[in-house]
Amino acid sequence: MSPVTAPAPVRRLTVLYDAQCPLCVHLRGWLQRQRQLVPLDLVPAGSPEARRRFPELDHTATLREITVVGDLGQVYRETDAWIVCLWALAKYRSRAHWLTTPAGRPFARGTVLAAARYRSTAVPPCAPGARECAAPPGGPWGPR
Repeated sequence: MSPVTAPAPVRRLTVLYDAQCPLCVHLRGWLQRQRQLVPLDLVPAGSPEARRRFPELDHTATLREITVVGDLGQVYRETDAWIVCLWALAKYRSRAHWLTTPAGRPFARGTVLAAARYRSTAVPPCAPGARECAAPPGGPWGPR
């Protein structure tokens, strides 16, 4: 009988975010300020760096929906991507576990849909031609 081996744990995650979206840039900054149990690399979606790291991904799709890639090739999109980002953070890991339950999953999905709706209607894109925008200072989405 051969020993059963468990899959290796995720040791690093790459978050592909839209660098032209002020809301996304704000959330990138928020993720960077959190204590991380699993290191997060934050890379602009569709960038040369993202294409170099993940040539097999549909990079147009990564600009429409948050995408997170694990160090073993796991790909998380939309709701699962948000949950795995929270799972990587010390303060939010238990919340991430709850969001995967039947009670928490609808809340997670609703939050992602609300953010997408807000992003598509209320947040203007950054200046045309800018490679990456900065989070707007002050206001409800300003740095905390």
